[in-house]
Amino acid sequence: MNIPRRRSGDIRPLSFPVLIADIGGTNARMAVLPEAHAPLRDFPTIRTSDFPDFATAAEATVLDATSIMPRSLLIALAGPITGDHVKLTNAEWDVHPIALCQRLNLDTVIAFNDFEALALSLPYLRDDQIQQVGGGESLPRSPRVVIGPGTGLGVAALVYGDKCYTPLAGEGGHISIGPESDRDFAIWPNLERFHGRITGETLLSGRGLARIYRAIARTDGKDPWCTQGSDVNEALVMGDVVAEEAVDLFFTYLGRMAGDLALIALAKGGVYLGGGIVPRFADRLAASSFRAAFEAKAPHSDIMREIPTFLITEPKPAVAGMASFATLPERFALDLSGRRFGPEGLEG
Repeated sequence: MNIPRRRSGDIRPLSFPVLIADIGGTNARMAVLPEAHAPLRDFPTIRTSDFPDFATAAEATVLDATSIMPRSLLIALAGPITGDHVKLTNAEWDVHPIALCQRLNLDTVIAFNDFEALALSLPYLRDDQIQQVGGGESLPRSPRVVIGPGTGLGVAALVYGDKCYTPLAGEGGHISIGPESDRDFAIWPNLERFHGRITGETLLSGRGLARIYRAIARTDGKDPWCTQGSDVNEALVMGDVVAEEAVDLFFTYLGRMAGDLALIALAKGGVYLGGGIVPRFADRLAASSFRAAFEAKAPHSDIMREIPTFLITEPKPAVAGMASFATLPERFALDLSGRRFGPEGLEG
C-alpha cells in the first residue's frame, strides 16, 4: 500500500519577504530573505536580555532599520513548541505567534525548534563553514546529528528519504549522563544536580562548564570560584590548572554524548558541533580528548572511527537552515501541524 507523504512543498507557499529569526537563550540572530532566491540581508546579533520581547527586538533591529516589510516569519526557538505560545527554556521571552502576526502585520508565522532549524542547514554547509575533526568521509544520504552546547544544550538529527530531508527535533540535551573513569567517580559527588539529575545540559553548557570547574575544585580542595563559563575563560588566561582540566573534561563528556547520539542514529553522514561554547575553544578541540571519547564505544569502536565529526564555523547556521527551507521547501519533509499560525489562529 502506498501511503502519501505530506512534504513541506505541498503546503501553501510563504509570502515574501520573509523575516528569519533564531532565538537562543542568550542571543537573537535575524535576517530578511526579500525573495526566494535573493541573498539574505543580515542584521546585528542582539542579546535577548536587552529587550522585553521578540516583537520589540524585531522592530528595533530589523523593521526600523529597513524599508522592507516582511510578510512571513520563520522563527527558531530554544524551547518546546506547545500550544499557541513558546516559553524559552533559558530566557525570559514568551513568544505568541498569533499576536506576532497581528502586531507585525504578518500573513504567516512558522515556529521551529532551534536545533531543528540548525539541522536544516547541514546538507548545504560549504567546506568553509565547517571544520572536520577526525573520522572518515561523510555519506551524504546517511543520518546526521547536531549537538550544540550554548546557554543550554541543543540536539537534533537529519535523515534523508524519498528525495527530501526530514529534521528530527527533540529535547536530547536533557538525557542523563554518568561517570565512567576513576576521575569521574571522584568528581561526580561534587557536581551540582538540577532537579536531582545530572544531564547533558548540566555539564555541556556555559553554566555546565563552570559546574565542572567547581566540582574539580571541591574535589581537590581548591577555591570553586567560577560561576559561569566566561569565568573559566578568564581562569585559562591566568594559567589555572583547574580550568585546564575543566575544559578537557568538557570535551570528554561532549565526545561521549556525541558518540552515544551517533550510535543511536548510526550517523554516517556525520556529527556536527554547533552552539556558542565550542567555537570559543576551537584551538583546543583537535588536541582534546573529544575524539577519543567519541570513538570509545566498544564493541562498535571500528564503526565510530569512520563517522566524521565537524565543528560548524558558520556563525548563523539556523538562519541559513530556515532560509533553505523558505527557498526550497520541496527539499524538506516537515510536519508543520500545530506550529504554522496566521492572524486568525492556527493554520496547520
